[in-house]
This record gives sequence, C-alpha cells and structure tokens, in this order.
Amino acid sequence: MSRVAIIFKIYPKEGRIEEAMREIKSKLSPAAMQEFEIAFGIKIIKARFVFDDQNTKSSAIEEQLKAISGVNEVEVEEESLM
Repeated sequence: MSRVAIIFKIYPKEGRIEEAMREIKSKLSPAAMQEFEIAFGIKIIKARFVFDDQNTKSSAIEEQLKAISGVNEVEVEEESLM
C-alpha cells in the first residue's frame, strides 16, 4: 500500500473563490489549500490531498471537486508517491 500526494489546480467560477474554498475544506478536507493570483486578478486554488492508493483514487477526488458549485475547472498539477 502506497501513500499518494496530489496537488490539484482548481479554477473557481468568477467571484466565487471564497465559497469554493469553504466548500472544498468542509467536504474534502485537503491536507493544504492556498489561493494564488495567476494574472490580472484571476485567482486559482491549489489543494493538496494525501491518501492511501488502495482506499482512494485521484479521479474520485477530482470528480468530487468538479461537483462543487463554485468550481469551474480542475486539473492535476502534480502527483507523487510518498
């Protein structure tokens, strides 16, 4: 059994970054989460999750993130074994 760390770049819907961060934190409990400005006032969220690869799959987390109402798009930035 391996531990996996994955960082998702989450693009929130316009004006809904705080709402998206609250909902991600309450529903998915990421290991870390931070807001970043990428250009001209456009902000994204980077969320880090750590899990056992036998119990959870990164695609399941990605689908849960996409289902959050304030989230527009999700992409994997980095994935590694711990």
